Amino acid sequence: MKVAVFSTKPYDKEFLDKANVENKHELVYFESSLKQKTARLAENYDAVCVFVNDALTREVIENLANLKVKLIVLRCAGFNNVDIESACNNNIKVLRVPAYSPTAIAEHAVALILTLNRKTHKAYNRVREGNFSIERLIGFELSGKTVGVVGTGRIGAAFATIMKGFGCQIVAFDNYPNEALKDIVSYHSLDEVFKMSDILSLHCPLTPETFHLINKDSLSLMKHGVMLINTSRGKLIDTEAAIEALKEGRLGYLGIDVYEQEEKLFYKNLSEIIILDDKISRLMTFPNVLITAHQAYFTDVALAQIAQTTIQNLSDFENNTIKPQNQVCITMIK
Repeated sequence: MKVAVFSTKPYDKEFLDKANVENKHELVYFESSLKQKTARLAENYDAVCVFVNDALTREVIENLANLKVKLIVLRCAGFNNVDIESACNNNIKVLRVPAYSPTAIAEHAVALILTLNRKTHKAYNRVREGNFSIERLIGFELSGKTVGVVGTGRIGAAFATIMKGFGCQIVAFDNYPNEALKDIVSYHSLDEVFKMSDILSLHCPLTPETFHLINKDSLSLMKHGVMLINTSRGKLIDTEAAIEALKEGRLGYLGIDVYEQEEKLFYKNLSEIIILDDKISRLMTFPNVLITAHQAYFTDVALAQIAQTTIQNLSDFENNTIKPQNQVCITMIK
């Protein structure tokens, strides 16, 4: 198949080319993201390959249909950036990578917790400047703390298992409790998890029901000084409400690898320009906030798995052997 690969970084090309050696699809790489202005680049291609910040709106998908594109392959598990109904209406199939090294994302969530808690990022910078003082670097011990997990799929389960190893009590909410976790997790209502948690970590997809799951009301239920971690989707958190909670001290720590307006920022070098996003600029002023740029998945194992599944999805479409678990259908967004 001839495939237009959008939002390409050097590592994307490296891993996709390795995975494509035997399949021999024709991959053409574009650094540009896929949006209304760039959709025309997909002319004469059978498929487009996209990532989290490509905006596949109804208008974009209609443009792709007019260009005879038959397939959208996602290099990720989430599909909230794709108008699935429009894709179905235009007879364009959407395939994704439903799982890739959940351990990678779980470990990054733990890294955010440890860094925020023990302030290792601040200690590193001090020592680099010849400052060996440890004043104001006091942390807390994880052992005995109550850790709340919202969503206990593969990533949430991996995270819960790691935190159990630290001696934490794990409480969780999921509409479909994970039986494999029954010995280490106790399930409760969402409000109860909010109230009980010293540390709360989000591992659920973005849906209409989970949009701004963390808001003024839910934050008001939490313990004063709670630590909130998000490695899932940025729009799970109402950023304005989080900023107010940080100012009030209700949020004691915030660690995010995702941000609700990240498509304008992440995966770009903006160090030489003024960032016009006032919300993230405000977040970066807090000493108890740690932001990484959607890198939780970013390990060699995860990149290899994403590339392999992406190439396999192309071949499966070509051979009419699509794996049901990899196809996004309209029922998944209802």
